[in-house]
Amino acid sequence: MPAAPFRTITAPTETATAAFARRLAPALGPGDTLLLSGPIGAGKTHFARALIQERLAAAGRAEDVPSPTFTLVQTYDDGRTEIWHADLYRLTDAGDLWELGLDEAFDTAICLVEWPDRLGTAAPAGALWIDIATDDADGRRLSLSSDAPAWPARIDAALAERADA
Repeated sequence: MPAAPFRTITAPTETATAAFARRLAPALGPGDTLLLSGPIGAGKTHFARALIQERLAAAGRAEDVPSPTFTLVQTYDDGRTEIWHADLYRLTDAGDLWELGLDEAFDTAICLVEWPDRLGTAAPAGALWIDIATDDADGRRLSLSSDAPAWPARIDAALAERADA
């Protein structure tokens, strides 16, 4: 994970976490990867589900978005691009990533990866890291970081654009 977050968002409820995911959804495109980290129960799958459902709804589609904990990967098509949702918690060897096809998806799809520490050195450059921490007083804190300099402006634009909607 890049050393310093460029933005921290406080999400006092699950609804606020989902709202941020929905606001970010339209700003993503093929080749964008979100690496979702945090402890069990922090809201990684909740975030991914809200983002995927927003993309599908924009295309006039509705689909169940289950956790990929046991399948490792679920894929969706929003009519413009594929969306890959991976949960690497049960991954025992980073070499298995290539069998999943995740390395190719990083270039061609929107990828949401839970437990990105399992990627090791295979984490794609330019990904947006979203570390979700829980706090009894504030709910969740989402710390955003990336080695790609374009992400802060993209996040600001997505938040501003959706705030006006």
